[in-house]
Amino acid sequence: MGKAILGGLIASGQVQPGQIWVYTPSADNVAALHDEFGINAAESAQDVAQAADIVFSAVKPNITVKVLSEVASSLNKESLVVSIAAGVTLDQLARALGHDRKIIRTMPNTPSLVNAGMTSITPNALVTPEDVADIVAIFRCFGEAEVVAEPMIHPVVGVSGSAPAYVFMFIEAMADAAVLGGMPRAQAYKFAAQAVMGSAKMVLETGKHPGELKDMVCSPGGTTIEAVKVLEEKGFRAAVIDAMQACMAKSEAMSK
Repeated sequence: MGKAILGGLIASGQVQPGQIWVYTPSADNVAALHDEFGINAAESAQDVAQAADIVFSAVKPNITVKVLSEVASSLNKESLVVSIAAGVTLDQLARALGHDRKIIRTMPNTPSLVNAGMTSITPNALVTPEDVADIVAIFRCFGEAEVVAEPMIHPVVGVSGSAPAYVFMFIEAMADAAVLGGMPRAQAYKFAAQAVMGSAKMVLETGKHPGELKDMVCSPGGTTIEAVKVLEEKGFRAAVIDAMQACMAKSEAMSK
């Protein structure tokens, strides 16, 4: 995800590679990022903290607090710290960095890797509107981004962060059915994935209610309404809602 942020930021032209400092524990990885993007290869996380006005923490949630505690004293007074760690709250981040720090908690999803991400942006009270606008613009370099209050993080996890997994399962199931009907596997995946992508685009670009768009496909007595009837009988919508409620409950439990 850190690489997605880096690639999107550079591709946007908002920041030049020479203005970016990157560190990972692997010297080979840092060297590879330098060769690919032309960024500055830092020798430590503390070097990044000292050099940068905006510091992105793109490490695993279980080590986020530890890593940020180690660099807190190296940050500049006005530095803005942006975390992408799932389940790590603003309060936990502030305890690691100091309660006088400007901190933004974000929740990107994996489609960010193909410039089609969805990211929530949650600032603490010290972050300025200008800072928020800058971070929203950065995350919109590789998808969409919206400002979300922290209590809404758990629905964000359910409807965006974890949601690609449900969609991949749906695509796989549709492709399996097409294969059962005789279509070659690779072609089935392409048809199913394109149908999902195109349908999502219609929701975003037409502004029509998803139910209205569904009705447009359902001809009287036709094939689509027959399929919809079976999905309703099998509890399709209820299963999705129940799954997302379980996902949100797990997210909430992990944040405590």
